[in-house]
Amino acid sequence: RSLLPDDPAAALLFVENDLKTTLEGLARKVFGENAPIRWIDAYFPFTHPSWEMEVFFNGQWLEVLGSGCVHTKLLERVNGPEYGEKKTQGWAFGLGLERWAMVLYDIPDIRLFWTDNPKFLDQFGPNKPNRFSPYSKFPPCPKDLAFWTSSSSSSPSSSGRLPFTDNTLFELARETAGDLVENVECIDEFVHPKTGRTSKCFRITYRSMDRSLTNEEVNSLQTRLRDSLSSSYDVELR
Repeated sequence: RSLLPDDPAAALLFVENDLKTTLEGLARKVFGENAPIRWIDAYFPFTHPSWEMEVFFNGQWLEVLGSGCVHTKLLERVNGPEYGEKKTQGWAFGLGLERWAMVLYDIPDIRLFWTDNPKFLDQFGPNKPNRFSPYSKFPPCPKDLAFWTSSSSSSPSSSGRLPFTDNTLFELARETAGDLVENVECIDEFVHPKTGRTSKCFRITYRSMDRSLTNEEVNSLQTRLRDSLSSSYDVELR
């Protein structure tokens, strides 16, 4: 954006307000004008500060997009040093189209978008209903994952491990188990009164759309998820 205030702090606040006003307007066009919206501090490598937008939908908060103010140094590196002298700043965002479609079509499970099951695909097309009709599923396999985290900043720790956010686990679970992950939910959280560290416990629900999963298969996925989390992020497994 051009014509920003001369004061850097005021300019950053201007960009933040522009970002949030624009994206809240977009979200309310889809989720409804009175939809509750909240912003959660987040970490993304090319923006600071950064936020995730959550919308209250069907009785729960749904993360629908990530956003942030683009690093000024990044703009300078891309466009040259003179770019920063123009006091130009901007913001960026990325949204999950699947999650937005879930609202429009009442689709309960995001994994359905990656299936080739005709029970799902044949429901959509010209002159067909705009609401999803559920079909039967196989039994779920829930597994809990508990850990301590002391992350309080948006920057990597001195050990080089990245700060933990709830979205971290959502992404790792998807990378580890793909569409076998049905849900990731925080079921317990507390702060230790002496150490100040936060304890979190997440329940990961595994379920296949077309077969029953074995205990050995689920245990292997859970172990890989634990290893990925502890090796890359600022957590201590319990």
